[in-house]
Amino acid sequence: MPLQNNPPTHGDPGLQPERTDLAWGRTTLSMVVAAAIFLRWLPHHGWFVGTLIAAAVVTALAINLTRKRRFHRAIHGIQQENMAPNIASTAAVAVSVVILAVLGIFTVLFLPLT
Repeated sequence: MPLQNNPPTHGDPGLQPERTDLAWGRTTLSMVVAAAIFLRWLPHHGWFVGTLIAAAVVTALAINLTRKRRFHRAIHGIQQENMAPNIASTAAVAVSVVILAVLGIFTVLFLPLT
């Protein structure tokens, strides 16, 4: 018997929780693409690029592992008519992206080509 994975219903005609969940999915995909781009740097800049790859993959995994919880939290907030913005998740992803950007710039500018 197949498992039913029906999300709880809500009264939001704009389907905001679904749209937000899709945006988090695109962010996950972007982090995976960034990790793939960093893989191309590995032969040219050496082992330090592994740090960039690991950071991008860990960020993608963290986003993906918490998507369901955020989705259900949004639906519950709509049902209760009491939504609070998810500042912690957004700030964590923003900090991760800034760190990846700084490390990427450092890699390109200061690490010698091998």
